Amino acid sequence: MTEIDERDDILGRARVRDNAELEAYYDDLAQLETGALWTVANDIEPWEPTPTSAPTLWRYEDIRPHVVRAIDLVRPEDAGRRVVYLRNPKRKDVSAACGWLFSGIQVMRGGEQAPAHRHAASALRFIMEGSGAFTVVEGHRIELGARDFVLTPNGTWHEHGVAEGHGTCIWQDGLDIPLTNTLEANFYEVHPNDYQVSNLPPNDSPMAWGAPGLMPAGGDDWSERYSPLLKYAWEPTYEALQNYARVTDGSPNDGIHMRYTNPKTGGHPMLTMGAAMQMLRPGEHTKAHRHTGNVIHQVAKGEGFSIIGGQRFDWKERDIFCVPAWTWHEHGNNSASEDACLFSFNDFPVMEKLGFWREQALEDNGGHQSVATN
Repeated sequence: MTEIDERDDILGRARVRDNAELEAYYDDLAQLETGALWTVANDIEPWEPTPTSAPTLWRYEDIRPHVVRAIDLVRPEDAGRRVVYLRNPKRKDVSAACGWLFSGIQVMRGGEQAPAHRHAASALRFIMEGSGAFTVVEGHRIELGARDFVLTPNGTWHEHGVAEGHGTCIWQDGLDIPLTNTLEANFYEVHPNDYQVSNLPPNDSPMAWGAPGLMPAGGDDWSERYSPLLKYAWEPTYEALQNYARVTDGSPNDGIHMRYTNPKTGGHPMLTMGAAMQMLRPGEHTKAHRHTGNVIHQVAKGEGFSIIGGQRFDWKERDIFCVPAWTWHEHGNNSASEDACLFSFNDFPVMEKLGFWREQALEDNGGHQSVATN
């Protein structure tokens, strides 16, 4: 006989108890590739989201030697992109780091350039170390430095490399490949000329669109569905966080928190992925909350800890960790004198557009989780 969860043993939930006659009926349905909804209803319509990803921390000091080792093993021209991807232990089947988000660590050395391509999936990059990196998006060449955040929106031709005379550069790639594949909507193309040719001035995108509160003359003509600002530099981002901290107490759940925006619309920079930077002041420990949507964090500055689903993760600069959907989480800064900053990207634009967004603060225990002990 079917076991009925006591929470489901109410009017409005499936609570049919099987018998021999019903079992025979189910066998008949199966022969026609059909089934009785009540046998699966409570599983496919849970009381609340049931994330399939595990909270996970990837320590940079552990991964970096293997990332750098790839330089001598494969060429970017052969690999397409020389990337070590981050695999969630519960999402191995779709090569996801969290939910339907992909993350990988890419490495290139001076003088290397990966060929141009485009795909239906949206992509972003956050520079972890090195100098001389660049990207070319639809002919816009952009120079990149440590902690810069850059877009490669879906459907755009893009390529990247490291200029001659520079050393090794490493960055995190974030994409919505698992989501795009799940929707069976992914395409991939290589550029017919291998690399893009453009007469646009270098860094024209951040120079035209990167000034706060200002839009270039003619900016109303921008009609693309992604941000015209393709690079969000670290220095003005950090300055904005510091300035905001002078005039606000911040969020009880996220500290000093600011999201990256499309300067034309004020919305998310891309259609399916959002991004943010948050600052935890010295000694700050936020209260826990949870929300629909998955988040992948990278430590941009400082060191501290996060408690995710009752499990503590201690992190430092360049470490990466994830917060699965509808999982309680809170963050803390270990330093009594220095701030800590967390870059993150997420699938919130999808949640919002589909009407799935929901957020909840933890009210028990002063807003803090009980931490599991090993």
